[in-house]
Amino acid sequence: TAVNIPIIQTTEAHICNIIGSGIFVSPKGVLENAGSVGLAIIVWVVTGGITAIGALCYAELGDIFGGLAGFLRLWIAVLVIYPTNQAVIALTFANYILQPLFPSCLPPDTALRLLAAVCLLLLTWVNCFSVRWATRVQDIFTAGKLLALGLIIIMGIVQICKGHYYWLEPVHAFETFRDYEVGLIALSFLQGSFAYGGWNFLNYVTEELVDPYRNLPRAIFISIPLVTFVYVFANIAYITAMSPQELLASNAVAVTFGEKLLGVMSWIMPISVALSTFGGVNGSLFTSSRLFFAGAREGHLPRLLAMIHVNRCTPIPALLFTCVSTLLMMCTSDIYTLINYVGFINYLFYGVTVAGQIVLRIKQPDLKRPIKISLVWPVIYLLFWGFLLIFSLYSEPLVCGIGLLIMLTGVPVYYLGVYWENKPEWFDRGLCKHNGDVYTCTITFLLQLFDSLRTFSGLERSNQRINPSRLPFLSEMFYSGPLFAPS
Repeated sequence: TAVNIPIIQTTEAHICNIIGSGIFVSPKGVLENAGSVGLAIIVWVVTGGITAIGALCYAELGDIFGGLAGFLRLWIAVLVIYPTNQAVIALTFANYILQPLFPSCLPPDTALRLLAAVCLLLLTWVNCFSVRWATRVQDIFTAGKLLALGLIIIMGIVQICKGHYYWLEPVHAFETFRDYEVGLIALSFLQGSFAYGGWNFLNYVTEELVDPYRNLPRAIFISIPLVTFVYVFANIAYITAMSPQELLASNAVAVTFGEKLLGVMSWIMPISVALSTFGGVNGSLFTSSRLFFAGAREGHLPRLLAMIHVNRCTPIPALLFTCVSTLLMMCTSDIYTLINYVGFINYLFYGVTVAGQIVLRIKQPDLKRPIKISLVWPVIYLLFWGFLLIFSLYSEPLVCGIGLLIMLTGVPVYYLGVYWENKPEWFDRGLCKHNGDVYTCTITFLLQLFDSLRTFSGLERSNQRINPSRLPFLSEMFYSGPLFAPS
C-alpha cells in the first residue's frame, strides 16, 4: 500500500532534512566574507528567500530532466557533491571534539583529519553491516542538533533581554572590519547556502504525500521560512555573546558560544554539535550510497556499484566507493574552501535546471503542469544565480574552476558510455574487461577484509539466505558463494 504523508509530517521532514551541521559551520564563513554583522544577517535572510524560490521551481519541474543534464548531475554528485559534503561534516565533527582539548590554539591539522577519517570509516562499517543500525544511529543522533540549536536560541534571547545587543544596533551592525567586495559577498552566499542544503528533498517523496500538488508548495512556504528564522536567530545569538572578531577567531563557533555563556556546563555545546555532525555523516552516507546504487542500476555508473550484500541487502560497493571518495576530499582540512567548491557546483546545476524551466514554458506552453508558478520567480532566481556564479568564479577562480572542469569530464563519459548505444564489440569488451578487472579486484579485497574483520570481532552472521531470484536487482550480484555464505 502507498504511504500517505500528511502536510504536518511533510513539513517536519523538510525542516529536519535542511537543518544540519551547516548552521554550526557556515556562520564564520558568511561573516568573514560579508564584512559586517548587518550584511551577514541580510545574507542569511536572502539565502533563505532564494532557497524558497528554488524549491518552488523544482516543485514545478519534478523529475522532468534526464539525458545529459541528468547524467552530469549524477556524475558531479558522485565525484564532488556527496564526497565534499561528507568531508565537511566529518571535519566539523572532529573540530568540535578536539577544540575543547586545545582551548588556547587550533587543533593539529593531522589530528583533525585522522579523527574525521575514523568517524567516516566507523559509519561506513555500520552502514555496510546493517540498514537497521544505520537508521537507528540517525534517529538517536538527530536529537543532538535539536538540543544544540535550542540552547543557542534560548541563550540568545536571554542575552538580548539582558541588554547584550551592541552589535545588533544599526549604528554598529554595519561597522566593517574590512572593505566590502562584491566577489567576497558572493562567496558569503555560497557559505550560507551550505546550511540550506537538502531543500529539494520533497521532490523525492512527492508520490507519498497526501494531495501532493496542493501540499508540496504549502510545505515549502511553511518549512523554509521557519528554517530561515532559526538560522537568523542562531546567528543573532552568536553575536550577543561574542564580537565579530571573536567569532572569526573561533574555529568552533558553538564551542566559543558555550564557553562564554554556559560556564561549567559549556561541555554541552561541543557534545551536542558532535552528535549532530556524527548523525549528519551517517545520513549522507546512507543517501549517497543509494544514489550511486540507483545510478549504476540505470547503467550510468559501473555495474559493480549496483551490487549488494546477499544476506544484509546493503550496497557495500557503493558505500566503499563513497567512503574512499570522501577520504580523498579530506586531503585538505580547510572546511570553507570545500564549501565554496561544492556550493559553486550546486548553484551551477540549480541555475541550469531553472533556466530549463523557462525554456520549457516557451517551447511547450501546453505541457501538463500540476504545480505551476509565476515566471517572475525563476527569472529572479536566474538573476541571483548569474551574480553568484560570475563573482564567485572571479573571487575563487581555482576552486570553482576545478569543480567546473570535473563536471565537464562527464560529457565525454556520457556520450561514450551512455548515449552511444551501438558500440563496436571490441570497445565494449575492452572497456568492460578493464573496468571489471580494476573494480572487481579492489572491491573483492575490501569485501573480504570487511567480512574477516566482522568475523574476527565476534559478530554472528545471519543464518538466513536471500534468494536472488526474488529481488530483481539481486540478479546482477557477482557473488553468491563462499564470500557471502553463512559460516
